Amino acid sequence: MANLKFDELLEAGVHFGHLKRKWNPAMAPYIFDEKKGIHIIDLNKTIIKIEEAANAMKQIAKSGRKILFVATKKQAKDILETKVTETRMPFISERWPGGMLTNFKTTRKTIRKMSTIDKMMKDGTADTMSKRERLQMTRQRQKMEKIFGCVVDMSRLPAAIFIVDIKKEHIALAEAKNLGIPVFAMVDTNSNPSGVDFIIPSNDDATKSIELVLTSMCDAVKEGLGERKVSKEKADAESQKAKVAKEEAEAKAKQEAEAKAKEAEVVAEKAEEKK
Repeated sequence: MANLKFDELLEAGVHFGHLKRKWNPAMAPYIFDEKKGIHIIDLNKTIIKIEEAANAMKQIAKSGRKILFVATKKQAKDILETKVTETRMPFISERWPGGMLTNFKTTRKTIRKMSTIDKMMKDGTADTMSKRERLQMTRQRQKMEKIFGCVVDMSRLPAAIFIVDIKKEHIALAEAKNLGIPVFAMVDTNSNPSGVDFIIPSNDDATKSIELVLTSMCDAVKEGLGERKVSKEKADAESQKAKVAKEEAEAKAKQEAEAKAKEAEVVAEKAEEKK
């Protein structure tokens, strides 16, 4: 997991906050200075917070649980799709569907409906429908795919959620907090960080800033998944070794039992001859 350097953050514009008149006083601990009416974020604190968030994300990924990434703003969605797809974690880059987490049963029902439509398309059931019905079904499938296509593998509530811009994604934040799901988020100077568990004070508007932070988080997830794979392979190897040892012990015990039985048989034969 690569540690971000101060100069990298500076070059990406992570330190640029919002206009002073738009600031949220709750972000005061993370503000370094003000220049030309714009708040400057303390990058030393940002580096510390990024490391804390990355380490926590790594452990979640290592445990095999899912992290839901959310970013629907124009300058973040493409970056999110590219970076998160590499980790195979679920994400939302289009409109946040209200009740996605708090009404998760309905979400899963919608995903199952997508699967049903796919099955109908494959087994020929759709061919028995009228052209109009088939067209309506296809459009419905496309609409569901646009929103839920990237969370089809999320069979249960995520272990955590990562948000870019908590002001824009306030519904996602509220749902996560309502369910007690840990929240990781990029928080700018105009936002209230009180509902966020792992705050990353940073510019959540600049493309370079978003890309840098997201890359760091996704790299941590990849590392956690890599360690999980190694641990699983090691456990499997040890299990196989134990299985082989058990089989060898059983075979040896069987051979010894057969030898003793044969020896007893010979003794019995000799005793019979003496009689």
